[in-house]
Amino acid sequence: MAASAPVDADAAILAPFTSDAASWKGRHVVSVQQFDSAESLALPIAIARECGEAVEATGGTELLKGKVLANVFYEPSTRTSCSFAAAMVRMGGGVVPVTGSTSSVAKGETLSDTIRTMACYCDAVVLRHPATGAALEAAAASPVPVLNAGDGTGEHPTQALLDLFTIVSERKADSPDGLTVTMLGDLKHGRTVHSLARLLSLFKVRLNFVAPPGLEMPAYVTDAVTAAGVEVAQSAGLCDELLAATDVLYVTRVQKERFATPEAAAAAKGSYTVDSAVMDKLRPSAVVMHPLPRVDEIAKEVDSDPRAAYFRQMRYGLFMRMALLRLLLLGA
Repeated sequence: MAASAPVDADAAILAPFTSDAASWKGRHVVSVQQFDSAESLALPIAIARECGEAVEATGGTELLKGKVLANVFYEPSTRTSCSFAAAMVRMGGGVVPVTGSTSSVAKGETLSDTIRTMACYCDAVVLRHPATGAALEAAAASPVPVLNAGDGTGEHPTQALLDLFTIVSERKADSPDGLTVTMLGDLKHGRTVHSLARLLSLFKVRLNFVAPPGLEMPAYVTDAVTAAGVEVAQSAGLCDELLAATDVLYVTRVQKERFATPEAAAAAKGSYTVDSAVMDKLRPSAVVMHPLPRVDEIAKEVDSDPRAAYFRQMRYGLFMRMALLRLLLLGA
């Protein structure tokens, strides 16, 4: 989907965030390109920690009392939709859910008109859309903050932010500097890994991309990461040496809904499975993550391993999305 806004408007939307909380108020979060330094990420991480402490202590805050969030989802979602809704409720706000099948989209309403409509009722909009570039188009039309909850095979910036928060929280560190992160699975269609790889390129990390033939990480992502000075290795299989050197194993499912035919998706299904045998080759300090939902790429036997962080990852996601809503709506 081509963005309808003028180039200068797009540039303003994508302008980098700073460490000044007040400067976040009223902004959109549509791309990880808005984060151009490790310093720009320190603020949402710090606020997410505060939000987590508030939830664990008292269940939340009333900071967003009187505010309303529109959850506009044109694709199915469990974690992203529910975590944004829960984030708003845990800060005292309300939520209006919207789906493509039950809204005027079914009558032919344009995305821009839908977003303008929701901005009349709500203080911020979370958008998931099947078309790459939809979030930027929505932001250009919206007078209230728009948060990209996934646009096609493009980006998922709030997932990347919560993934970063998960890594530093699990490793009990301030940054992922010095870590080796291995991304495994359908890297071609995985917008979560597209965004996370670019976000991690702001740090001193090493990245391994492991994917079945034809599902490799897109060149524009690998080019951007290597241009940032990050060492990247790509392979079609997991070897013992690679696993032994991995600090974070980030697993993704084969996204059958993105394939041209069911046959093509079926051919890629089951390419890799992280099971006890794989876990035995990882470091005792390793972290295993997954944006979920999973299909067969992580065996259920792994769930009880303390290194399996994917359910804790969802909890971290609640805290990060609380932080983002607080920053965009309050600037504090």
